[in-house]
Amino acid sequence: MEFIAELHHFWQLLLRDLTQMQALEPIAVIFALLYLVLAVRENNLCWYAAFISTALYSLIFWDSALLMESALQLYYLGMAVYGWWQWRSPNIDSGTLKIQRWGLQQHLVAVAAVILLTLGSGYLLNENTRAALPYLDSFTTWGAVITTYMVTKKVFENWLYWLLIDGVCIYLYLDRGLILTAGLFVLYEIIVVVGLITWWKTLQQQNLTATSSA
Repeated sequence: MEFIAELHHFWQLLLRDLTQMQALEPIAVIFALLYLVLAVRENNLCWYAAFISTALYSLIFWDSALLMESALQLYYLGMAVYGWWQWRSPNIDSGTLKIQRWGLQQHLVAVAAVILLTLGSGYLLNENTRAALPYLDSFTTWGAVITTYMVTKKVFENWLYWLLIDGVCIYLYLDRGLILTAGLFVLYEIIVVVGLITWWKTLQQQNLTATSSA
């Protein structure tokens, strides 16, 4: 009986998603999924899909009281333009932006920044706003800020960061009843693994080519 009750609750949430503000959610999900698939393929069109999905999600998250996630979408809009410009900028050797790696110091700075910003904004949101799950909301937001920048620079380790961030996002969106978006992030976790493998192979090929031409 408990399983049937949970299934009924899930179905009610799904219907609500499709009949209220979340009627925009299926469209945002499609473009968000398209963005990641194209990013894995290093296709510059991914940034067009990112721009559309983030514009829609800015409205969806605001309506769901995920204030930091809503604000994050505005950052994504800017980064979609910046990423498009970066990826089309020619590289001296190959004519395209190459995949690169960050050193330990860069990662330590990035992680420390995410932790400090999460604690700061989480506290402020908890004390002064109606934000739901303010610390988790802040963590996924600031983590995504750093990691999206890594994507624009084609930093290989971005995929490892996304594995953690997207996993937390699944819980966050389920808690707010955003069933389709939570499902999207389950797919994201799979695609992230594919991206990790694909970019690793490309990186190894880059290194092999560089060694051969040296």
